[in-house]
Amino acid sequence: MRKVGPYGVETLPQVLVDVPAAVDVPKAPAACRSALTERARLQWRLGDGGDPATLAEEFLAAHGLALHDLTRPAPAHHDTRACGAALYLSAAAGAHLAGAPTTAPEPAPALPDLAVVVYDHGRTRATPAGPPPAWWLGTWTESWTPRQHADAVDAVRAAIGRGDVYQTNLVGHAAARYSGDPLPALSRLGALPGARYGGVLTGDGWAIGCASPETLVEVTDGHLITRPIKGTRPATAAGRSELLASAKERAEHIMIVDLERNDLARIARTGTVRVDDLFAVRRWCDLWQAESTVRAAAADGLGLADLLRATCPGGSVTGAPKHAALTQISALEPVGRGASMGALGWVAPGRVDLGLTIRTAAADGELLHTWAGGGITWDSDPHAEVAEAAAKTAPIRATLAGR
Repeated sequence: MRKVGPYGVETLPQVLVDVPAAVDVPKAPAACRSALTERARLQWRLGDGGDPATLAEEFLAAHGLALHDLTRPAPAHHDTRACGAALYLSAAAGAHLAGAPTTAPEPAPALPDLAVVVYDHGRTRATPAGPPPAWWLGTWTESWTPRQHADAVDAVRAAIGRGDVYQTNLVGHAAARYSGDPLPALSRLGALPGARYGGVLTGDGWAIGCASPETLVEVTDGHLITRPIKGTRPATAAGRSELLASAKERAEHIMIVDLERNDLARIARTGTVRVDDLFAVRRWCDLWQAESTVRAAAADGLGLADLLRATCPGGSVTGAPKHAALTQISALEPVGRGASMGALGWVAPGRVDLGLTIRTAAADGELLHTWAGGGITWDSDPHAEVAEAAAKTAPIRATLAGR
């Protein structure tokens, strides 16, 4: 490991694999993926101290990717400069930015809380030859029982009754032992139907696979977009009708849309925040989900650090009010959210495109990890919430197993 300056820079080879492969970071330019070469890397954990948003912005600027003003048009692409960078921020780092507690133990401590990987153009990579090593995935062990999950739902409902929160998102975790190379399994997630942010990011002894359909924040030449998802039913004709008719799901969804409007308003030009496609039903795997689009024009001089502080963690995986919901999450969830419910995507001058890491799995040296949950409101049924979380994680686990 090589450390340079105050940023903890690491220049690392590809890990967990024996041969180079194309970079598969979500939203990396498709035309560049087979020729991207890592130039430099920043990895940060909560215990390191400091502000991860500021560190990310300063690190990128030091490596030729200035994101101090996202309202400027993207410069013309030059092969002699850095192409762009992968950016990953954990849910715990997002809570830290929001000033909320992060007391639950992390089930995958090998993962950093911030990773920024800068890429240059290099030679085109050859496709690995030969059969992959044998893959085995063991039985999943849950971090809480269905009864404990249901009890947490009841605790949120009690907090809503007291007026502490309007809605809180609860997330459960599971882990399974594996043998073989986890990267092909994690890469399969990106091919799931509706995976807008499909891809993989690797580090020294860890890897993250993402199948997220949800845009946390997208910025193109000063135009801001977030697409909150809230509300789920089976992808059948009856499920779609039920989702559209559900007053509970619509109320839950609109609470989060209002929260996201408020988040964007903190960094937008006055009067430019608007909502498009309110409660549009779209498909992810075998589920219908309700999605809205919130748009705004960025305030003059908006930089990456302020963008991350305003939008992380995403409102659809916290609840409202955000700080109160995060405090409750820290008290109720038995383990941390790890790679899930954070941010992962691609950044370059004039452009940011980060997905919210729902439908996400991670590998460390011994275990695969998954997370799933849902928003809890006064009308939530504990047993239905447990079933919804299971429905969300089922395609992830089946894909990881190779089924």
